[in-house]
Parts: sequence; C-alpha cells; structure tokens
Amino acid sequence: MTMNKKRIVVAMSGGVDSSVTAALLKEQGHEVIGMTMQIWDYSSFAAKNGETFGTCCSLDDVYDARRVAEELDIPFYVVNFEKDFQRQVIDRFCDDYFSGRTPNPCVLCNQVLKFELLLRRARELEADYLATGHYARIERAGERWALRKGLDPAKDQSYFLFTLTQEQMQRVSFPLGGMTKDEVRGHAARLNLRVAEKAESQDICFVPDGDYVRFLEEERGAGKMDGEIVHVASGQVLGRHQGFYRYTIGQRRGLGLAWPEPLYVVGIDAGRRQVLVGEKSHLAVAGLTLHQVNWAIAEPSEPLRTACRIRYRHHEVTATVTPLPDGRAEVLFDESQNGVTPGQAAVFYDGDRVVGGGWIE
Repeated sequence: MTMNKKRIVVAMSGGVDSSVTAALLKEQGHEVIGMTMQIWDYSSFAAKNGETFGTCCSLDDVYDARRVAEELDIPFYVVNFEKDFQRQVIDRFCDDYFSGRTPNPCVLCNQVLKFELLLRRARELEADYLATGHYARIERAGERWALRKGLDPAKDQSYFLFTLTQEQMQRVSFPLGGMTKDEVRGHAARLNLRVAEKAESQDICFVPDGDYVRFLEEERGAGKMDGEIVHVASGQVLGRHQGFYRYTIGQRRGLGLAWPEPLYVVGIDAGRRQVLVGEKSHLAVAGLTLHQVNWAIAEPSEPLRTACRIRYRHHEVTATVTPLPDGRAEVLFDESQNGVTPGQAAVFYDGDRVVGGGWIE
C-alpha cells in the first residue's frame, strides 16, 4: 500500500491488533473509518455464574472498538452480519461435525465475512482498502499479488487467509504483518490505547465456554448420532459412543476402551455412525485429497513441489501437489503424516509465500 493519503476501512474487533492498525493508519495521515461486525448474539448463551469469555466479537469487544474509535476521532459503524454468519459459518460448522468432519470456522469467517461482505461494505463507502490486524503480508510479485507469512513466526496467520483471491489482495492491507506482537503492544502503549493490555481472544467466538459438544447438541439435538466404536483393522466392535461428533482424528483420551496397546481415533464413518480406532501406526497417511482449492499463483499444469501445512500449528512438510479437475488437488507427502483430518485446511508454501490451499476431503 502506498503512503499517499487513502480512505481505509479498518475491521475493528475491539482487540489490540485491530486498534493499533487503525491508530497507525490515522497517524500516517490516512482517512480511517472503523467498522465492527456484529456476528453473534451473546444473549442467547446462558453463561453460568456470570463468567466472561475471552472470545472475539463479543458485545464487550464491540464496546471496546467503539471507544477506541472515539479516542482516535474516526467514524465508526457496526454492521450486522448475524444471519450471514449463521448460514455461512455456524450451519456449516454443524453440518461438518455431523458429517464426520472437523471444521475450521475461523478460515470461513475470514473468507466470507471479512473479505467478501465487509470488503463489499468498504467499497460501498468508496474506500481504497480494507485493513485488518492479521499478522500476514501482501506484496506485489511480478504480475500477481503474493500473500506472505507474517514476520513474527509465533503470530503468523497466513494459514487462515489462503482463500484470498487476487482481486481481494489488491484491496486488502495488513499493516501489522511486518511486526512482532511485542512491537504492536509497544505501539498500543505509546498511543495510549485503552486496549493496550487486553488479553488475546481464545476459542471459537460462538462457543464461548469451549464446549462445542454442548453447542452442537443445542443446535441439532442430542442422542441422534450414537453408534459403535470399531477397530479399523479387525472390524471388531470395541464399545459404543454417544455421538461421533464428540471425537476427532488423533484423539486418545476419553475412549474408555480396554486394549493391549493405546488406541487413537483414526477415522469417522458418519454413514454408519461409527468411530474407527486403531494403534498409532494407523494414524499415518501418505497423502490426501483437497476440494475448493484456491491458487495464489497461476494454477500449475504439472505436479508442484511445495511445503504443506495440514493444520494451523502443524510444522510444514515437503509434499507434491497435483492439480485435479473441478478445483481439487492431490497431495502426496514425502513422509507419512499423522492427524490428517477431513474438514481442515491444507495450505501450500514456497518459503514464506502462500502458494495455495484447500479443504481436506
């Protein structure tokens, strides 16, 4: 983004990152407009003992964002995306779990809410850019825009942004991508922002107590997905479960099974309502298939050597990615990997540049 004065909408979550983003852009002389998404009605969650939760997008966060905007003397708007969030994020979250997949709602929220709906609102205000507090970078690379990792490896969020298109990247800015978290908090203190010491948001925003099983059962009903726990190799029925959505690939604790060796969840068969378990060796897979692949480079016509990350905190591993018809791709790892989970995202990298990514089938 050039340093000429621009009109920039900042997605303000009420946290320190987006607040510093708005403050720095205002300090640089840009015309800044704050905008907060109201995506979830917290009054529908009956918290016990009045406890509060460290999630993003709560009513307290909206209040904090408004106060920061007042301190910065910038216009501020709250946009209600509750219906869109319910349809595009929550419903898919539930659908995925009840289909035997483990979803990643944060990627979907970025894709649909921030960089489709919110970016559209920014354009309606004739803004030049939508800026967020993500720790990632967008740079020009030849004739294309490149999405790169944030310079702080502990905070890099490029994994969650793999769905960004070329059109979106030319209208999106990540001012914090070249900073560490300590530097950002230093700016917050220097600028006397009221959220300078605010804690990081945790957990899924619409599951504020972290109990996703409770949430799923309240949304769709309990007792409908009970079934058998089956050994993946022998086919032996080892026990019963009270809902396969309670289990994730790689899970070891809470199985309640007697077996000579430790057992892990290695698969979910939603059609048969079965949880498949096996020894640790059964977790290793040689590859995976993706759908809804988004390429940040020109789509390759030949197999591509790349580094692949199969979940947010996963250490990237070398792999060969082969594009397939209908927006799909096959990934073959150089060394078999544990914990490949349908419903999660797999993202490809060339050094610090995001090459592409998709959803694990």
